[in-house]
Amino acid sequence: MTKITYIAFDGTRFDVEAQNGSTVMENAIRNSVPGIEAECGGACACATCHVYVDEEWTDLVGPPEPMEEDMLDFAWEPQTNSRLSCQIVVRDELDGLVVRVPERQG
Repeated sequence: MTKITYIAFDGTRFDVEAQNGSTVMENAIRNSVPGIEAECGGACACATCHVYVDEEWTDLVGPPEPMEEDMLDFAWEPQTNSRLSCQIVVRDELDGLVVRVPERQG
């Protein structure tokens, strides 16, 4: 299992054990992390699972694909470390990943 830490906008931490092959979004929903709405269910068709990847993890997580970049245009206050959590697949290398949930979703 891979550990992911979600930090809600109010600073509350949610430490989750995630199964490899699932997505960061799926684990947020399963564990009731506030602020991850995931209206499209993970189809990369909205920006309601937007997160900020902590800077130390951005290289390992990697950049968004073109379709995700298009959806990030609809995200609330996107930054250079913005990703849609439905597009981050959990894998061993991401053990300890930290993501922050924005104040609101797009």
